[in-house]
Amino acid sequence: MTNSTNEQKVWFITGTSTGFGRRLAEKVLHSGGRVIATARKVEQIADLARQYPDTARVFALDVTNPAQIDEVASDAIAAFGRIDVLVNNAGYGIAAGIEEATEAEFMPVFETNLFGLIRVTRAFLPQLRKQRSGHIVNLSSMAGLAGSPGWGYYNASKFAVEGFSEALAAEMAPLGVRVTIIEPGPFRTDFLGRSGVVAARSIDEYEETVGKTRAYYHEQSGKQRGDPQKAVEAIIAVVESANPPLHLILGAIALKRFRGKLAQWHEEIAAWESVTLGADLPEGK
Repeated sequence: MTNSTNEQKVWFITGTSTGFGRRLAEKVLHSGGRVIATARKVEQIADLARQYPDTARVFALDVTNPAQIDEVASDAIAAFGRIDVLVNNAGYGIAAGIEEATEAEFMPVFETNLFGLIRVTRAFLPQLRKQRSGHIVNLSSMAGLAGSPGWGYYNASKFAVEGFSEALAAEMAPLGVRVTIIEPGPFRTDFLGRSGVVAARSIDEYEETVGKTRAYYHEQSGKQRGDPQKAVEAIIAVVESANPPLHLILGAIALKRFRGKLAQWHEEIAAWESVTLGADLPEGK
């Protein structure tokens, strides 16, 4: 049986110490919903359990720790008997040129943004499949829709989230489980503050491209146009919708960026269509 109201749903949210995750947990709890909130440092979210002792549970969870994921998933399901909404929110960015970042700097981005998301999702799939209901919400980014200099490794992690989520949606749809990918533009969270990383090495030849991204990191924190509270309200609206989207772009900057990419793509497809079609064997061969 599918739950019909927010008050009845059980939400499992990763990365709830700050940003979208924290605001989402607070909003759902304030509305009467039940939340299993997780963060690497459980003391940063312990106040949620104190404030909402009947409807909130908190767990320490590092999404790069597979054994901990399995343990927490089991405990989370036991806490309220089910999970209705899984929100894979944990993640962070890195500002770096492809040549500049070391493997020690960029691999943790993939371990958190991609492999952590995959492992957390897989931990709950048996329960969601058994229930024949549920909603998986994966936080991507406009960086998962269009690549930009200085964001290459972050782009790669989020592009992978897009492909994974689209395949997952097709697999889960016949089982009554929905999937939505959230693609925010710049929002006033800690993304450019303590949550972000800038590669230690910079190469002069990339100053005109990657240098602008590094400057953006240092200068734009707290100036982003996106309202995180409105983003949280949009996520809840998607979960409550009878016909939720697979993709939800959030913010004017993200929409403009993606429309620009689509326009350029259409131009390239038209210009090279004869080459594209010429790559096939003749009909009947």
